[in-house]
Amino acid sequence: MDATSVRAAGSTALLTDRYELTMLQAALRSGAAHRRSVFEVFTRRLPSGRRYGVMAGTGRVLDAVENFRFSTAQLDWLSGQGVVDEDTLRFLADYRFRGDIHGYPEGEVYFPGSPLLTVEGSFAEAVILETVILSILNHDSAIAAAASRMTAAAGGRPVIEMGARRAHEQAAVAAARAAYVAGFAATSDLEAGFTHGIPTTGTAAHAFTLVHDSERDAFRAQIASMGKGTTLLVDTFDLREAVRTAVEVAGPELGAVRIDSGDLTLLAHRVRRQLDELGAGNTRIIVTSDLDEYAIAALAAAPVDGYGVGTSLVTGSGHPTCAMVYKLVARAGTDGGPLVPVAKRAAGGKTSIGGRKWAARRPDAEGVAEAEVVGTGPLPDELRPHLVQVPLVRVGETVGREPLSAARERHVRARAALPLSATQLSKGDPVLPTELVLPTELVLPTDVVL
Repeated sequence: MDATSVRAAGSTALLTDRYELTMLQAALRSGAAHRRSVFEVFTRRLPSGRRYGVMAGTGRVLDAVENFRFSTAQLDWLSGQGVVDEDTLRFLADYRFRGDIHGYPEGEVYFPGSPLLTVEGSFAEAVILETVILSILNHDSAIAAAASRMTAAAGGRPVIEMGARRAHEQAAVAAARAAYVAGFAATSDLEAGFTHGIPTTGTAAHAFTLVHDSERDAFRAQIASMGKGTTLLVDTFDLREAVRTAVEVAGPELGAVRIDSGDLTLLAHRVRRQLDELGAGNTRIIVTSDLDEYAIAALAAAPVDGYGVGTSLVTGSGHPTCAMVYKLVARAGTDGGPLVPVAKRAAGGKTSIGGRKWAARRPDAEGVAEAEVVGTGPLPDELRPHLVQVPLVRVGETVGREPLSAARERHVRARAALPLSATQLSKGDPVLPTELVLPTELVLPTDVVL
């Protein structure tokens, strides 16, 4: 977990698909369960129009792996349902991941074919982690990618996450965390603040105005409770009248006004002019109302000081998953020995590339990234300083846990190191090509597309 969060005690062992346990049972019978194996998480393509992906959820994955233990009640349920046999139940009763994990650190950007997470251990201990790892990374990375586009479009103006009511209650907490990694300033979700140490913010909704006898009464009550630095919602009735009343009640020290409907560009200009005329030149303007990265970009020239984003953020702005997969890429033989590359061959672009991968982001002479280099052979010396993956788990012990602030700072650096076209919202290909460096004996299937 993040350094600021409260360690979760609940088991994650049943956050999995049944076929992972039935594979385990069959592998225990065949003897393959104890073969040393390497699984990789990657995505074959980015969502249409996206220029880069954002790795998020790594800290939550580390927690999930640590808590992947089967309780007596869970084992009894598996037995009662006939999911696995007694030998498999005994294996699960003692299960603890004792292998190694390394991968892209949280907040880093990625591209098609990037080896985002490498899980190495016995087949038995690694295969059953597939679903929980993918469910976390696919969700959190989708949210972070959308959030990164929004914060880039905001151009330094703060963006607030306020989508809890548009998502499953636990997904909302994870979404707030992922958004914070990608640059959001705060969240309205108190559980996200409590669990992950994210700054929280929030003042009042239209209901607060409506429950009072007048808008003036509502503004007076809010200011008496929260001070003149609060944000007053000014579009419940007549916007111009509300702004006038807000400044009359709070004075020029009014912190901000929020506009939640209408033509936000037009209204922001009118409200800014009115506030200045009333002597409230330092009062900020916050806009909400179904914003996404395109709406934020369209407001770039408007006198807006901050944005609140809900639905589009928690749904990945139209791409709620990253299509990440978890594939076996290498395994030892029946008698142990060195790892042997293995790969699926299939039509329709679903072929994978065997072998444990390394990844480096090659910079140009100006220090701007020019390619994502992914290889299975020896690492070229010139790429060694530019490796992307980091150790996360060694022999079952977590070594890669870090404060959420570290991931947040990393994302700023990683995005800034990309070509400027990375933050364009127009449709286009990934901003970096993925270059494959493969041993000469490994022939790349013709249907692999990176």
